[in-house]
Amino acid sequence: MALLSDCYPPRTGGIESQVSDLAAQLVVAGHEVEVFTATAGGPGVDGVHVHRLSTPLALGLPVNPMASPQVRQLLAAGGFDVAHVHMGVVSPFAWDMAGVTTGLGLPTALTWHCVLDRAARPLGPAVRRWVQRGAVLSAVSGFAAEGVHKAAKGESVAVLPNGIDPSAWPAGPARTGARPVRVVTASRLAPRKRVGALLSVVARAHERLGPRAMTVDIYGDGPLRPWLEARIQALGLGDVVRLPGRVTRGELARAWADADGYLSPTRLEAFGIAALEARTAGLPVIARGDSGVREVVTDGVSGLLATEDAGLTDALVRLVADESLRARIARHNRRTPPAQTWERVVDLAVAEYRRAGA
Repeated sequence: MALLSDCYPPRTGGIESQVSDLAAQLVVAGHEVEVFTATAGGPGVDGVHVHRLSTPLALGLPVNPMASPQVRQLLAAGGFDVAHVHMGVVSPFAWDMAGVTTGLGLPTALTWHCVLDRAARPLGPAVRRWVQRGAVLSAVSGFAAEGVHKAAKGESVAVLPNGIDPSAWPAGPARTGARPVRVVTASRLAPRKRVGALLSVVARAHERLGPRAMTVDIYGDGPLRPWLEARIQALGLGDVVRLPGRVTRGELARAWADADGYLSPTRLEAFGIAALEARTAGLPVIARGDSGVREVVTDGVSGLLATEDAGLTDALVRLVADESLRARIARHNRRTPPAQTWERVVDLAVAEYRRAGA
């Protein structure tokens, strides 16, 4: 099978890690996998052959408008049974590849890792053209599937969630009586991730809770870092909020094992893989319920969901102030594995490939 994606390691991000992990897990399950990507880098690992269709003209971006003829030739000669194209918020390579695979008559599964929102209408004609050529549609959550369903004007859209390996996110020892309460989050420091809104939520909660009640570590990096550093000082949060920067997945797992809760302010989040990782590590998750996070976090059971930022502030205050609430949710998350394990996700992916072949 062929997996096609703009983004792939060594780039870091949600789609990159998910496509890479899916390829490796499919190999473990006994499938032959080749990846086609516009991301530059070295050869594949874990038994996955990677075709790097990058170009120096793109200046490091995963873009190559000239890749289609070469990919078409490789796919036509490769004896592939199915193609799985991974679509992002802006993914010109994947959109070109969807045209290539469906044009070849290759059974094609298309998975959206984004929320189409207002883009659903203008992108609709291309989506419907691929469906007419036999492609099957899926999204990483029911929330994300709504936009794809709208673009496809009623075509069936399956849910193919992101996957996780629970062993990679072990829970640490219970932090009973810990003060200050340690809250963490992981995000690209960019406007779309609403890190400015996160600081506002933390500032309002800090004002209500008082000093030394909590600390907040924001892991990640991005263009807003200088602004965030200045904003932290302006809000008087220098003793509360820290910016450790970007770290490896293993370092993040160790940080989660020594934390008490996870806070996510994002909206238009297709899935919320970072929230799932935190929930898997046993952390109570505070997040917006009007996002894909609602499909990995159950309000009052595995976390606290809010419909607006004021509700996020209320939830953060509750979680920090109420140790019994933190302990109850953490106990549930430690004892109850998430539904999105890789074994189940691989089964769902193979079901999509069969649906494409049918």
